[in-house]
Amino acid sequence: LAHLDQAVRSRLNTVIFQVRPAADALWPSPHEPWSQYLTGTQGKDPGWDPLGTAVAEAHARGLELHAWFNPLRVATHGDLSRLVANHPARRRPEWVVSYGGKLYYDAGLPEVRSFVQKAMLDAVRKYPVDAVHFDDYFYPYPVAGETFDDDAAFERYGGGFADRADWRRDNIDRLVRDMAAGIKKARPGTRFGISPFGVWRNASTDPLGSDTRALQAYDDLYADTRKWVRERWVDYICPQLYWHIGFAAADYAKLVPWWAEVARGSGTRLYIGEALYRAGNPSQPAPWQDPAELSRHLTLAREHPQVKGHVFFAAKEVATDPAGAMARVIADHYGQPANPAS
Repeated sequence: LAHLDQAVRSRLNTVIFQVRPAADALWPSPHEPWSQYLTGTQGKDPGWDPLGTAVAEAHARGLELHAWFNPLRVATHGDLSRLVANHPARRRPEWVVSYGGKLYYDAGLPEVRSFVQKAMLDAVRKYPVDAVHFDDYFYPYPVAGETFDDDAAFERYGGGFADRADWRRDNIDRLVRDMAAGIKKARPGTRFGISPFGVWRNASTDPLGSDTRALQAYDDLYADTRKWVRERWVDYICPQLYWHIGFAAADYAKLVPWWAEVARGSGTRLYIGEALYRAGNPSQPAPWQDPAELSRHLTLAREHPQVKGHVFFAAKEVATDPAGAMARVIADHYGQPANPAS
């Protein structure tokens, strides 16, 4: 409730609330266990309904509530036996790949994609959420010296693809496209948005890419984020542009116009993910020590009409605002109470 009140005071119009951090649930789900993040123990009923409460209380304050799901992450550790005994991943260990000390569902298995969609759509059917939100985790971020072992799934389902990378991208495309259709069927009017890693491809790899030298969502996470926008499989895209203006490898001032051009004429709305958590952090480069850095982001983005808003990560920093960066954004750009999200 304090976070929701703070959102109103900060003249924001939407909160994005994580309800499925890792193959679990912050609502009474018939498919997956209660999240350990509620009580410290996976599967333990907290005695209340966090998602139901969040939707009702957000709407009571005039805020939209976007339910944030991680579709494929199973655990932030690598030990299947630590999951609660009735966890779907323990019942179907063949669905799970261990990689980088963490557990993931194998997106190459049609039964996995079907199950995770069923689990997530349960929340959409039960609650009047304004949008479904996917984070940037699809195939996991690369870990040096490790291989994501989906050999069995590729051998069974990879026929007809030029290589494993194309097959993996198709698996994620299917997940996104089918989830979009499922949301429209379960609750017409509920939107679907994704906040991917901020670089699709570098121009050195693909002439359609951005003038960056960074990890590439297309090649490293098998997430064809540009395609999702152009095909309008998502209602909004919120690339995580978590870099400062002038950052050599991924310059905010170059990425905003690149994404604006991708969104132009697509019908997909563009919001920019902002790294509020970096503002004033002593481990960050000098530009982030200036409380005005984020405000300059909004000033720059205003030059591109495709940019319809900004998303500030994370709620903790919206509340504490240790460097005064959020206060500067509000003073410079949010002079009036927020309009409804558009």
